[in-house]
Amino acid sequence: MIRFEDLEEKVQANYPNADLDLLRKAYIFSAREHRGQVRLSGEPYLSHPLEVSNILCDMKLDVACVCVGLLHDVVEDTLTPLEKIREVFGDDIAHIVDGVTKISKIHFSSQREQQAENFRKLLLAMVDDIRVILVKLADRLHNMRTLQYLNPEKRKSIAQETLDIYAPIAHRLGMSKIRGELEDIAFSYLDPVTYQSILSQVEEKKATSDRLIKTVIKQMEQRFQEQGIQAKIEARIKRIHSTYEKLRRQKIALDQVYDFIAIRVLVSTVRDCYSVLGIVNNMWSPVPGRIKDFIAMPRPNLYQSLHTTVIGSDGRPFEVQIRTSEMHRIAEEGIAAHWKYKEGKLEKDKDDKRFMWLRHLLEWQREVKDPNQFLSNLKIDLYPEEVYVFTPKGEVITLPRGAAAVDFAFYIHTAVGYKCVGAKINGRIVPLKHRLVNGEIVEILTADDAHPSKEWLTFAKTSRARNAVRRWINQRQKEQAVDIGQKLLEKEARKYRVNLKKYQDKLDSVAKELAFAKPEELYQSIGYGKTSARGVLQHLDPGRTFEQPQPPEQESRLSSMVRRVLRRSDSTIEVKGHDDLLVYRAKCCNPIPGEEIAGYITVGRGISVHSTSCPNVESLLLDPDKRVAVSWMHDGGNIKYPVRLRVHTEEREGILAAITSTIYNAHTNIVNIQARVVDEGYGRVDMTIEVTGTSQLDKLMDLLKGLEGVREVLRARNRAREASD
Repeated sequence: MIRFEDLEEKVQANYPNADLDLLRKAYIFSAREHRGQVRLSGEPYLSHPLEVSNILCDMKLDVACVCVGLLHDVVEDTLTPLEKIREVFGDDIAHIVDGVTKISKIHFSSQREQQAENFRKLLLAMVDDIRVILVKLADRLHNMRTLQYLNPEKRKSIAQETLDIYAPIAHRLGMSKIRGELEDIAFSYLDPVTYQSILSQVEEKKATSDRLIKTVIKQMEQRFQEQGIQAKIEARIKRIHSTYEKLRRQKIALDQVYDFIAIRVLVSTVRDCYSVLGIVNNMWSPVPGRIKDFIAMPRPNLYQSLHTTVIGSDGRPFEVQIRTSEMHRIAEEGIAAHWKYKEGKLEKDKDDKRFMWLRHLLEWQREVKDPNQFLSNLKIDLYPEEVYVFTPKGEVITLPRGAAAVDFAFYIHTAVGYKCVGAKINGRIVPLKHRLVNGEIVEILTADDAHPSKEWLTFAKTSRARNAVRRWINQRQKEQAVDIGQKLLEKEARKYRVNLKKYQDKLDSVAKELAFAKPEELYQSIGYGKTSARGVLQHLDPGRTFEQPQPPEQESRLSSMVRRVLRRSDSTIEVKGHDDLLVYRAKCCNPIPGEEIAGYITVGRGISVHSTSCPNVESLLLDPDKRVAVSWMHDGGNIKYPVRLRVHTEEREGILAAITSTIYNAHTNIVNIQARVVDEGYGRVDMTIEVTGTSQLDKLMDLLKGLEGVREVLRARNRAREASD
């Protein structure tokens, strides 16, 4: 077991000005809280936090991080609350301990590849300080080193989780040494027979490879010296699990793994890189097609190097990688600089920007000597566009950032979304508009008589949920339109004493005459206001003239609806392709002649006309069947239209009189006006005026803007939202 004094020496070597008193206090605190606890190996439990801290020291992390290594299991495995950690060691250390504790409570249960990727993202997205992940990786590494003391089933479970989750995270963070050890240990427990087989082959080949490496390096050093090139030469043997993956993926034998031995040549300049490439290819025979120039054409992850595979004097191939020292730091130490290529993800350009600052993290670990500066405020949000939550069974679900509980419901199944009434988040009941947070466990509550609401469209985030809600609303409105249309036709028939039963057989042919496949579609068109009920009666009995009868003094509600559907309310607007329909200007935007307009069919109420700039238009025109082309029949003429204006002014004497006289001189009528002081030195005038169209309105607004003391003139919209059904 490593001694505390060894930790002190390493921390002081890495950070001469480190607070060793804080480190000692963390050691004593951990020793006291874990007193009496023993690991399965029989060692005192304190050996584990000491070893984790030692790994963090080797990573050259700051004293706060090493303290967390000593304290990381205190909250989870003892009765000590997090508040005690915060009280004794401060917010920074408590924050990291809390993050590690939360991650330790999450257990990965699925071996599906997509779930593993989601889980990796979840872990990275849950924390806002990268040190949480670094401590967790150190914790996992020591646990893997002592995995032999667990029962076989537990060993395999932890090994699989390590291979699926933690090794790839280490890879993404550029921690190749830790990643390689995690993979090899996990592989040895998951498939010990294959592991031993490859290990034996590697050891056998390594014995002869060591001699080859020494010979190659000596020959290179001699040739480079003759050419006046200063270079650092190093070599590596491919790791066990990495070798296995290549053999499995490419279905080849170990002798065909060209990069089993890799010689790396580090030089000062790009020019020297190309000089070395020429020298190496002259010294040994290059393998055709194995020369790759990633300097002129870097990989998408910004990796740069020259690669060539050559055949040695004994006939064995080996790879030579040539790069500058700066390129080597990016390739070997730059966090997340290498992961996308290995995982086949070549297209994520935006990820390059997101990870760019991480590439220098290991460099900062060496360069920053002040522990108060090093990583103290380093925050991380690798996946800001996504949120990761759990089903009650532990499956990780990925949704867009800002998604609500209703989005989760429709993700599970459309039928669940249609019947949902609320959700349970970590056991607490919340409304469907609750915004999901990373790591929450979500359970959807349903009821047989529940159905979607139009309000859901205001907080649903995913297109899947929004489209499903729109489909349901449109289908429901179509059903309502069929019912209303049938009643309107029946009422109109009674008004003219027409027996519809007599014409029931003819209704099919009339529907087809009017371009409808069946009578239900005809009823729907009547209900929407697209087709007039009187016009249908005319087709049923073409020999009869149907004139509009005088309505009774007291109309029923349905009679009033029929009359409204059969009469045009706004004679200045034309519905293209239709006639004799109710047309009215929407109250939310009050369009006036000269504005671009759009028509929307409302069930049983005719055509609602909006300005295309109205904020409600996009949400109203959900169904293409309800859109209808409308236009102004003329520029308005003498017809007056009410328009609301808001004038922001300076607070000065006579400003209201100047405004009203300007409006009067422009031959414009004021319907109402209200003035108030809104802030010290500033006022606001709200008024409703009458204009004939945009031409008159624009001129008036320009006149008002030219008045002394007027800061801004705006056209105000009504807050009322136009109903869509």
